[in-house]
Amino acid sequence: MATVLAIVAVIVGNTATERAFPAAITSDTAPAGPDTPLRIGYGTSPDTFGDLYLPATGAGPYPVVVLIHGGGWSQNRTLDHVGPLASSLAQAGAAVWNIEYRRIDGAGGWPVTLTDVDDAVQALATVVSQRSGNRIDLQRVHLAGHSAGAQLAAWVAGRRIDAKGTTAAVHIRSVTLMAGVLDLVFAVNNGRDAYVRKLLGGLPDEVPDRYRMASPIEHLPSGIRISALHGDRDHVVSPEQSRRYVAAAQRASATADLRILDGIGHGEFADANSRAWAAARSTILDHVTTLR
Repeated sequence: MATVLAIVAVIVGNTATERAFPAAITSDTAPAGPDTPLRIGYGTSPDTFGDLYLPATGAGPYPVVVLIHGGGWSQNRTLDHVGPLASSLAQAGAAVWNIEYRRIDGAGGWPVTLTDVDDAVQALATVVSQRSGNRIDLQRVHLAGHSAGAQLAAWVAGRRIDAKGTTAAVHIRSVTLMAGVLDLVFAVNNGRDAYVRKLLGGLPDEVPDRYRMASPIEHLPSGIRISALHGDRDHVVSPEQSRRYVAAAQRASATADLRILDGIGHGEFADANSRAWAAARSTILDHVTTLR
């Protein structure tokens, strides 16, 4: 993995620009809140930033949910897609770090799409904590992702977690995976997933090391709570992805659970008014309140 990080150091640009999303503020003069996130850069590329949402009440330090959007690792989705989800979690008392990252039809792809997310999580201990006025609790960090974002959440958890569940100063307590792509070889061989091939730059027999390094099922986290939710009518990402991942985690003695939701497809998890998101939100908040 040191080689991967070295590659990233060469690829990353030297100037940062901020995109103007009206919902976010870029100045510390106004406090972040459930509906007014604070835009914070964590890297030097235009897409290496996140929006920090803080609860409206209390002074903190607040537990943190790192929210990772999906969209096939591609430019057709941004962090705005899950902004309402972040707001709903902040309204319930959690700080939310809703992150952007470089994607495959922009400046991303292998390996920087993955390592951007890892950098964003590590940034909680530095720039995000500083810009929040040290109002986030680095000992209570929870990851949550949808679709491709679930792959990224699970990858970061599996790559960084040791037996005690620590990532340097950031203590990850749980990961909630919504309709996740968790076995990348299975996705290509059984689902003909073109997005995975674009992300990794080839088929499993062409770049096997990349599949082995990027596939969450090959790097199961220990010492944290794993929850996977999937719709039984998901025709984009097979529910078998979550079944296989949770079964592998349980065989590895991890604390993992799976919930298959009747009548739910793929995109509903990104809809703040859906039954799918209600189930996922309840799961995330249960982890936030019980894992201390």
